[in-house]
Amino acid sequence: MPKGSDDTWIQKLYNILLKQNSHFEKPRLSNRAFIIHHFADQVEYQCLGFLEKNKDTVNEEQINALKKTKFDFLLKLFDEDDKGASSPSKLTPGRAGQSQRDNKKTVGLQFRQSLHLLMETLNSTTPHYVRCIKPNDLKAPFMLDPVRAVQQLRACGVLETIRISAAGFPSRWSYQEFFSRYRVLMKQKDVLPDRKQTCKDLLEKLIKNPEKYQFGKSKIFFRAGQVAYLEKLRSDKLRLACVSIQKTIRCWLARRKYLRMRRSVITIQKYARGHQARRYVTFLRQTRAAVTIQCNVRMWLERKRYLQKRSAAIAIQCMLRSHMAKQQYYKLMFERKAVIIQKWVRGWLAKQHYRRTLAAIVLLQSCVRRVKAKKELRKLKVEARSVEHFKKLNVGMENKIVQLQQKINEQQKENKEFSERLSVLEKTNTLERERQSREIEGLRRSEEEARAKAETVPSLLEQLSVLQQKLENTSREKDELEEQTKIYKEQTQQVVDDLNMKNTLLQSNIDELNKEIVQQAQQLTETKANFENTQQLEKDLAEERSRYQSLLSEHLHLEERHKDLKEEMNLSNNSGKRGHKRRDSNYSSDSSEFSQSLDSFEGEDSVIQAENENKTVDLPILLRLQRRVKELEQEKQSLWQQLDKKEEAQHLKEKEIEKQSTAGRTELDLETLKRKELEFENKKLKQDLTDLRKSLTNENSDAAPPAPGSLPYKTLLEQLTSSIEELEMRKEEVLLLRSHLVRQEALKHRGSILGENAKLEFGEIPPFQDVNKSTDVHALNEDGELWLAYEGLKETNRLLECQMQEQERVHDEKYQKLLEEANKLRAEKEQQQKLLTQSLVLPEDARIEASLKHEITRLTNENLERMEQQEKQEKNIRKLTKQLKIYMKKVEDFEASLQQSSVTNDAVRVVSITRKEKEYQGMLEYKEGDLSRLLKCLIIDLKPRGVAVSFTPGLPAYVIFMCLRYADNISDDRRVSALLNSTISSIKGVVKRKGEDFEVTSFWLANTCRLMHCLKQYSGDEAFMVHNTAKQNEQSLSNFELSEYHQLFGDLAIQIYHQLIKCLDNILQPVIVASMLEHEPIQGVLGSKPTGLRKRSTSTSDGAVTIEVLLQRLSFFLTTMSQHGMDVNVVKQIVKQLFYVIGAVTLNHLLLRKDMCSWSKGLHIRYNIWQLEEWLGENEMSDCGAKETLEPLIQAAQLLQIKKKTEADALAICNMCTALTTAQIIKVLTLYTPVIEFEERVSTTFISTIKNLLKDRNDSATLMMDAKKIFSVIFPFTPSSVALETLQIPASLNLAFLTRV
Repeated sequence: MPKGSDDTWIQKLYNILLKQNSHFEKPRLSNRAFIIHHFADQVEYQCLGFLEKNKDTVNEEQINALKKTKFDFLLKLFDEDDKGASSPSKLTPGRAGQSQRDNKKTVGLQFRQSLHLLMETLNSTTPHYVRCIKPNDLKAPFMLDPVRAVQQLRACGVLETIRISAAGFPSRWSYQEFFSRYRVLMKQKDVLPDRKQTCKDLLEKLIKNPEKYQFGKSKIFFRAGQVAYLEKLRSDKLRLACVSIQKTIRCWLARRKYLRMRRSVITIQKYARGHQARRYVTFLRQTRAAVTIQCNVRMWLERKRYLQKRSAAIAIQCMLRSHMAKQQYYKLMFERKAVIIQKWVRGWLAKQHYRRTLAAIVLLQSCVRRVKAKKELRKLKVEARSVEHFKKLNVGMENKIVQLQQKINEQQKENKEFSERLSVLEKTNTLERERQSREIEGLRRSEEEARAKAETVPSLLEQLSVLQQKLENTSREKDELEEQTKIYKEQTQQVVDDLNMKNTLLQSNIDELNKEIVQQAQQLTETKANFENTQQLEKDLAEERSRYQSLLSEHLHLEERHKDLKEEMNLSNNSGKRGHKRRDSNYSSDSSEFSQSLDSFEGEDSVIQAENENKTVDLPILLRLQRRVKELEQEKQSLWQQLDKKEEAQHLKEKEIEKQSTAGRTELDLETLKRKELEFENKKLKQDLTDLRKSLTNENSDAAPPAPGSLPYKTLLEQLTSSIEELEMRKEEVLLLRSHLVRQEALKHRGSILGENAKLEFGEIPPFQDVNKSTDVHALNEDGELWLAYEGLKETNRLLECQMQEQERVHDEKYQKLLEEANKLRAEKEQQQKLLTQSLVLPEDARIEASLKHEITRLTNENLERMEQQEKQEKNIRKLTKQLKIYMKKVEDFEASLQQSSVTNDAVRVVSITRKEKEYQGMLEYKEGDLSRLLKCLIIDLKPRGVAVSFTPGLPAYVIFMCLRYADNISDDRRVSALLNSTISSIKGVVKRKGEDFEVTSFWLANTCRLMHCLKQYSGDEAFMVHNTAKQNEQSLSNFELSEYHQLFGDLAIQIYHQLIKCLDNILQPVIVASMLEHEPIQGVLGSKPTGLRKRSTSTSDGAVTIEVLLQRLSFFLTTMSQHGMDVNVVKQIVKQLFYVIGAVTLNHLLLRKDMCSWSKGLHIRYNIWQLEEWLGENEMSDCGAKETLEPLIQAAQLLQIKKKTEADALAICNMCTALTTAQIIKVLTLYTPVIEFEERVSTTFISTIKNLLKDRNDSATLMMDAKKIFSVIFPFTPSSVALETLQIPASLNLAFLTRV
């Protein structure tokens, strides 16, 4: 357009493009603008200066100047322009003038060319668009228009492309590129020859969601974010590899430096120490020479001085002794004469003084005793009538009394108001009544006068007859009362005489007792001194034991740590050789867990305060005990009935079996009938004898028993002796018949089960058989009758011996029972005498109270005795039920044998060949190579539960000791040491691996103790041989002294004991607080919960942890330990430790929780403690010292319930809370929160008085109890009664390679 303008250009655009192109548009109100429809939006362009801008050219001089620049980037730009200009000149060589014109480039031409080049580059490449968003239309900084930005993103299609890319797979990798990039994340074993399969396996491991990627034929498609995740994994892997490389290089460098320094230090030390040693030797030689010179010189000087002093001293002593002897002689002469005079004078004066003082003392004693008796009587009366006494008797009734008192005060106020109103009304009513009564009385008088005259005569007659009857009755009653008074006077006179006699006897007894008391006081002082010395020694011993056990635990911890470090070093060395791969060591972690050192091992508390003797008897508990006794008696009766029913059923079955087996046994039946008849007659004679004895000893019968020496008495005695003789004859006949029956049954059923049962039941001792003698007997008598008679006599002799032994045992038991009853009667007699003496002194009220207390204690003792009897009966019932089951099995086996015998006809008589039983020595033979196998089967792979239930307790210990006896017998010291050392190490390994399992630790503690006791029992030491039998003493170890292993096994037992306590502590910790504090065993005691406290979960839900859960766990622990055969003393120590943990944890939580410090919570804690004490009594653990460990908790509960107002209450608290520290007492008092509105908080003045009273106490300032404290354990020697030669090894232990010797 050489002559064109902006208007003509815009008109041409309107004419050409307005109809042809839809993207071009003309605005309505302007002829100098046009609109272009872009992808984003419509854009309006102005045509003013459009042509001028596109005509603008760049000056050549400026271009040439820029081409001469030293800046490389500008030179490259102009080089590209020259290349672009030369390319079209090559295409059109004939048009030179046009090319010169084109060299003058305008801005529009350059813009067009740059756009053309841009489009070429874009078409030659894959496009990746970068969208530029305009933040606002005003071009202002730091300003973003979100609506405008969203419009632009939506218009550009960015949101749609994002949605599409998210729905698809934007990232794509070929299989070879993926493998080469992420080969780092694979292991050598995961690499396969097929790259596609290896990539698939890797992605399945790394990305768990299969929707995040897809596999194509040549590429892998990933969703958004997955490639970044893989890159993160790759970078983490590379970083770890770098760290491991750096670690090993630095380790190598540091070790190289360390070795160089070590070598240099050793050389320096070598020369330095040599120089020091030479200097030290010269110094020693010089000092030794100087000392010898000094020694000789000093000796000469001292001897010279000594000889001078000795000669002077001898001369002085000689003169002085002669002078003293003369003085002593004169003095003795004067003193002897003076003593004779003084003797007679003082004797006369002493007699006079004695007579006066005796009379005065008697008078003073009577007066003082009378005054003391009056004071005590007043005190007792005041205490009996005081409110505090009733408060002590009825703890917990104070709040109810206060409530009732307030209600009474309110009712009194209301009554006063009503009484005032009533008084006003009564005054008005009385005035009206008086007026009306006056009128009525006048009318009545007139009527009564008329009636009285008519009715006087019959009424008077009736009154006379009644009075006569009354006189007769009174006269009779008077006569009867006079007779009763006479009888009563006579009785009282007799009682007074008896009491006077008893008083004189008691006075004489008192004098004798006073003499004995004086003697016993002297003995007591001596015993007290001895007792204090022994207590001090026991304290020292306990402290030393606790220190030793703490040192032992630390030593074991260090040993375990040393082993773990060795294993880690070995593993690290092995891993360094294999490729520096680090692996976790489970064994070391287990050992570190097992060998954690306990926080503190302290000795037991030596001082334990005794409980108050004058405790009030809890009547509800007593009534509950009585009900429980009744229920147990009913259960006992029901069990006896069931047992009788079972016995009857068994008898019926036996009768049926006997009926079935009657065929072919006529001789046996006849003899059994004879035996039954004899037994029946025997029973009749016994009944007659008992009837005679009853008739002789019956005191309640109408006819009096015959007097001794009379004719009926003699006849009865003769009858009794004759019946006893007949009874003994019948017994002998019965025994003979029984033995004959047994022998015939044994001959007929030698191979059957019945014969074996008969031998077991009647013989119990295998018959002695000698082959030579039996052949001789058969030679004498071919029929076998003489042999049968001989064997029958031998069995009768054995039966008679057994019966004699049983009778002796029964007699001894009866004798012991009678002795116990006699001791009980003596004790009761002494108590009654004491009560009588006290009742004579005390008044009637105190006498009644004393009698009530005595009756209550007697009833409680009777209840406890009945409970013990009931337990014994229950044990007997269990034994009988077991025997019943055994006999039922025997009967079933007998029935089965009878059925088999009925099927098979016994045509030929079978001769049984008896084998002599081999006598074993109680040893187990094993080979040297079987040691690891033995320990694996017996220790490592053994399950305690099956062994504890089915086998004898301590069986592994007995087996190991029997193997040890074999090694000792063959005198192989290497085998003995290997067996014991490997046993210790394997037990340690089992406890280390399974230390958290209670049954495993309990089982191995019991077996370790048993093995230690066996080593002591069979060591040959006289102190331990006393408890053994003769056979056990023969089996003692003979070749080796193993006393050092006693200590090793003791240390191992201590280690297992500590692990067992730790395991039990972990089991009980979650249950203690919930059962002892949070659970409310007595529902309805709290009227309302304390306000303002944090909410806690109540224990009223169905799954709540109660005290019964805690007791069940304790019972489970006790039963498992008893099944494992643990010593009773060790069990008692474990129970004591558990009770200490319960008390300490409960007290610590009580001191930390404000909502638990209330009166009702103290009542709940005391109830729970009573349940624990009952559990101890039921399981016979009352003497283990567990109750004393609960003393701080008991005193804390009493502190919550006691009155806290006056100084007397403060003194009572200080005297009561001896097991609590000062800080604990003050903490409980400050945390005390009233639950009911009538209770009050503890005042600050009361707490300050408590602090002042407890100033002088020397106790620890710590608030919390040490719940991790473990008492020192003692393993006393308990011998075993198990005979080693009788032990059978079960097949389930897989110990067939061991042979009994």
